[in-house]
Amino acid sequence: MRKFKNLVIGGIETKVVNLILISVLLVAGVFLASMLTQNSMLSSLASETSEKQISSMTGITTSVIDRVIVENMDRLTGMQAEMTDEMFRDLGTRVRMIGDYAKKLLSDPDGAPAAEWHRPDASRDGELFVKALFAEGLDEAAVGGRLGVIANMTDFMLSLCEAYDADNIWFTLPEGATLMADTVPGNWVNADGSYVAYNATERYWYTQAVREKKLVFSDVEFDHRTGELCVTCAMPVYGGDGTLLGVAGGDIFLADMQRTITESAQNGGFLVVVNNSGHVIISPEDQGIFQAMNSSEAADLRESDNAGLSSLVSDAMKGKTDVRRITLPDGGYYMIGVPMETVGWTLIAAYSEAYAGEPARMLQDDYQKIQLEAESAYAEKLSRGKIMLRIVLFSLLVLILIGAVILGKRIVKPLNRITKRISELSESNLEFKMEDAYRTSDEVEELAQSFASISHKTVEYMDTIRTVTAEKERIGAELSLATQIQAAMLPHIVPAFPDRKDFDIIGSMDPAKEVGGDFYDYFLIDDDHLCMVIADVSGKGVPAALFMMASKIIIQSVAMLGGSPGQILTRTNEAICSSNEAQMFVTVWVGTLELSTGKLTCANAGHEYPVFKKPDGSFELFKDKHGFVIGGMEGVKYREYELTLEPGSKVFVYTDGVPEATNASQELFGTDRMMSALNAHPDAEPMEILKNVRKAVDGFVLDAEQFDDLTMLCLEYKGPVGGEHEKT
Repeated sequence: MRKFKNLVIGGIETKVVNLILISVLLVAGVFLASMLTQNSMLSSLASETSEKQISSMTGITTSVIDRVIVENMDRLTGMQAEMTDEMFRDLGTRVRMIGDYAKKLLSDPDGAPAAEWHRPDASRDGELFVKALFAEGLDEAAVGGRLGVIANMTDFMLSLCEAYDADNIWFTLPEGATLMADTVPGNWVNADGSYVAYNATERYWYTQAVREKKLVFSDVEFDHRTGELCVTCAMPVYGGDGTLLGVAGGDIFLADMQRTITESAQNGGFLVVVNNSGHVIISPEDQGIFQAMNSSEAADLRESDNAGLSSLVSDAMKGKTDVRRITLPDGGYYMIGVPMETVGWTLIAAYSEAYAGEPARMLQDDYQKIQLEAESAYAEKLSRGKIMLRIVLFSLLVLILIGAVILGKRIVKPLNRITKRISELSESNLEFKMEDAYRTSDEVEELAQSFASISHKTVEYMDTIRTVTAEKERIGAELSLATQIQAAMLPHIVPAFPDRKDFDIIGSMDPAKEVGGDFYDYFLIDDDHLCMVIADVSGKGVPAALFMMASKIIIQSVAMLGGSPGQILTRTNEAICSSNEAQMFVTVWVGTLELSTGKLTCANAGHEYPVFKKPDGSFELFKDKHGFVIGGMEGVKYREYELTLEPGSKVFVYTDGVPEATNASQELFGTDRMMSALNAHPDAEPMEILKNVRKAVDGFVLDAEQFDDLTMLCLEYKGPVGGEHEKT
């Protein structure tokens, strides 16, 4: 075998090229004649088929775009949202007008004479009638004067309802008296002729308006008078000195909107209305993710596990979205959202992808029909040339087989011997060696030499693998033992102090690797002082774990000797800096709680901000002053601060592994999400608090790999033993 540049002469390449060249020349000659004969027929057929395909595709594609995207999505949502929003704007206008009029009257009660007012009259059912309603036990004489003042609005209320084609409006005094215009005065009269007591100050719309101190729209609720679904608009009215004068209100009934939404469920599309809490309030669906439910049971679609749907609802509350493809349990949908600015709701329109794909299936059917026609025509025209082509191909096949058998014997024989030798290799004989039969002076010889070289290297590599595997197993066993030792050093008994009723405390640490650099600790310095520690060592893996254990031991030893948190950190820093050749450091937060008084003394060495919760309050981030990290510099003095914990207060501390937990999109979990998780159930026990935060972190990062330890500690102070706040 000789080589000339990239050309191999006399080798297997030349033999194969010769065989293929002879075959190609024979086949090319036959097919050239056949191709020339059939070319004109195929060209004509292809042209006709192409024209039919283009015509069908153009017509149906245009129909799909017009019907699905333009007509069923953008137009419907825009018009319906604007119509609905206008109803809420009108309701808000009516309520503001009543509120402004009432404020003017009540701010100057002597400026207008007391007007006559009436109790409910069942004979006036069906017409707008203004009457006075009282909370149970309220003395009419106690509010008669102020009620007479706002009774001057009677004619204005009637005119306002007629002008806006509304059937109710009212104003409620803080004492529980209400002046109301509606069309069902008989609903306020009992069967025995007595009047129905009505304390509007306890209604959801009243408390919401007073709480938020502005004009508000309620969630969808059932009307107290008629039992129909409605939304209430309410506005608090204040005097010049800030005193609450009363609350103006009005209803808008959703029967027409419900009917429109129900009728939208046809031809593959439907509409749903979502309120500003993310709850579906009006929907044609009676089950599934878009089922309308009471506000106490409804799920927030912005927090749906369906990322596409939650993103659409969140974006739609800010402005009109584009058309997006969302996958729901029953299939894919094209969806768009439009906000109702006045009430803060959102109108969502959905259109079934399966229904939109119907034209595409029509296109496919037409295409298949055309293809069948083309195949039939082609088969008819081709059948006349098959007999001649078969004879020629059979003759050509015989010639190729004869040539292949002759040349194949010379090429394949040494290859077969190589294959047989390779098949005989076993665990006791893994090495392939050169033999004289392989020395053919061509690529076969080079192949055999390559096998021999690879076989020899494989044997050497397997020996290396055995050695490396044994070492890796030894290291893995040691790391597993280190993990157990580290876990045993942290407090892990639940409850931590079963005999103590004045506090409850628990911590958790989840290392990012086999061993971690975070740690937490809590222990009683004496019977009246509890010490809490949480820390984060720089670095990861075994070095951080060793530094962590040394730091934990030093801090606990120093704390047990007595001294405030600032002194504990100062002495710990001196001890670590004296022999910190690795130049590692640790951030630490230390708190000492005096259990008899609730006084909490804290110091922070470069650690995360702590979080505190007062009784009946929510968790709040406390931005304390940080000192320098432990082990970073000698001679540092650490300042401390004091807080007083009331019975029922909670303390939550953590390492940066919580806010810096990262999802697959490289987004951080963040302090805001952590605070939301804490305040989801702020009154839960400390163990549940940690579980809630961990669940929120896991739900955010999902399967994304984490590179930092996640450590948390939570304390609940229940008050001194024997106090009225003691829990059992």
